[in-house]
Amino acid sequence: MACWSAENATKAYLKTLKMGKRCKEPDVAEFVSALAAGNSAKYMVEACSGTAGATTLALVVAAHQTGGRVVCILRGIEELESSQLALGPNVKFVDFVIGDARKLLLNCYKGADFVLIDCNLDDHEGVLRAVQASAKDSGAVAVGYNAFSKGSWWKNGFKTHLLPIGEGLLVSTIPASNKNVVGRLMAAKRSSNWVVRVDKCTGEEHVFRVLRSSPPSKEIEA
Repeated sequence: MACWSAENATKAYLKTLKMGKRCKEPDVAEFVSALAAGNSAKYMVEACSGTAGATTLALVVAAHQTGGRVVCILRGIEELESSQLALGPNVKFVDFVIGDARKLLLNCYKGADFVLIDCNLDDHEGVLRAVQASAKDSGAVAVGYNAFSKGSWWKNGFKTHLLPIGEGLLVSTIPASNKNVVGRLMAAKRSSNWVVRVDKCTGEEHVFRVLRSSPPSKEIEA
């Protein structure tokens, strides 16, 4: 996961605030948009129980801010048709998929770094477990909305907050595994080296980090 960006979060919040009149739950939409943008999310997936709406638009705003992508998983063709009507011109910024959210998150969207789950889904707990499994290598932020109707079910061992926003928001941070983090650091170390150059005129030293995609070749002396 990327470092928190207060600038992205603020811009996304304000942009979502402006569209509040079109949203049934502007508080939820504003928070979701700020959270996704603040985490610099590039791959956002929402699992809806019905028609896509305010929360989906919130992700669209965040995606515009971060240059990211939005995928919305729906249960059937009826939800797809109603969602297309509800989003209007913004529908072109969303990739709609019909199917089982749990299976899709496990098999197709493992790279998602921000996942939004409607707790009104019958298998919302299974969807969360799928997010945990798919995000264990890279890490992710998972958010459940309409959480009050289901109680505090999100006891997953990760850092979780239940927020009194809208019908309840559960925010969970799924960290990347330590093994994966160490592996990436070692790979970066192996694929780069540092070079020092001295300016013959000024005597100044310049340090450069040089990335290499293959083992360094031996120098051939003239």
